[in-house]
Amino acid sequence: MNDGALSGIRVIDLTKMQAGPSCTQLLAWLGADVIKVEAPGQPDDSRSHFRDIEGLDSLFYLVLNANKRSLSLNLRHEKGKQIFVALIKTADILVENFAPGAAERLGFGWQAVHEINPRLIYASIKGFGSWGPYSPYKSLESVAQAAGGAMSVCGPADGPPMVNGAAIGDTGAGLHAAIGILAALQQRHNTGIGQLVDVSMQDAVCNLIRVRFRDHQRLGRPPMREGSGAARFLGYGLFACAGGGPNDYVFVSTQSPMLPNLFTVLGRPELIEEVKGIRREELGPHANRVNAIVAEWAIQRDKHEAMRLLCEAGVPAAAVMDTGDLEHDPQLQAREMIVELPTPGRGKFFTVGNPVKLSASHVPMTSPPTLGQDTAEILAELLGASDSEIESLRQQGVI
Repeated sequence: MNDGALSGIRVIDLTKMQAGPSCTQLLAWLGADVIKVEAPGQPDDSRSHFRDIEGLDSLFYLVLNANKRSLSLNLRHEKGKQIFVALIKTADILVENFAPGAAERLGFGWQAVHEINPRLIYASIKGFGSWGPYSPYKSLESVAQAAGGAMSVCGPADGPPMVNGAAIGDTGAGLHAAIGILAALQQRHNTGIGQLVDVSMQDAVCNLIRVRFRDHQRLGRPPMREGSGAARFLGYGLFACAGGGPNDYVFVSTQSPMLPNLFTVLGRPELIEEVKGIRREELGPHANRVNAIVAEWAIQRDKHEAMRLLCEAGVPAAAVMDTGDLEHDPQLQAREMIVELPTPGRGKFFTVGNPVKLSASHVPMTSPPTLGQDTAEILAELLGASDSEIESLRQQGVI
């Protein structure tokens, strides 16, 4: 047992790729016993997705499946179905992100599982949810970004819509599902009955761009793409820094009360009087000249120095950090957000840690399981299977 907030909660993980595994990994990070169920010979596709070393689990799989246990089980075999039914009876949560209708064809859709274990919370993550005219459609990350509205506001002002590099469709849906699951757990404390948690990738993306609906109603039309936002406001935007690399930039987001701080950092205190008393909406004519001064200042410094000087002066700013920067970032290291884990065949790899910090709950990071790594342990622990029974199941292709 661990001392995690969800210690004692068992999760059946029927997910693959990113949306579902990001949900179940967060539950595992919070202390739940997450059992990842995969078919023998037909595991989660992410194990081979962009595989970099032949015969080993891919880095894509590794970064999404820490702190879980792996059960290899053939749900198309009658004995496999029987074992799975027994497993459902011991569980608190089941999470699936199969293609529309796949769980029902296996015999383990929401209604069937609810009859087996009325206390179990069943979370379903789909591209467009379980109902509505788009519900039969499949989705992937970029499709969700297009359908959820994010793509319409990403990209240069004079260019086509662009995909956001963050997985707001996949991981965004996974995090929304985890929130729903935790709410359903709390409600079960009161009712004793589980429920369906239904999450759509389109819904998740739509929620994440909600502020754009404010802009639409304020402007009376869909908001335009703004690129980096440079030159929109005085002391606001993306500025190139020394080095000349593709990510050698600092983003500055100065608001009116912070302008004296910015001008002091720039060494131009005379600008304080120039804009004193001018309302934000009237600062536009000054933006090009002041932003040119910021640009001249930034290009003489590397992005980390520029960030430090601006932030220490009380001006919100950040270096544009790439994954190389993040791997060594002292802030992320201090918060255990970048961690190293051992894995068979490749030694250590680095990945992200739990972004949710609880003062009374700490769950150590454990390595992602190899396929079927914990099968014998799970069958013995939860179902009381003997060594000879486990070997028989293996010979029959059930596990």
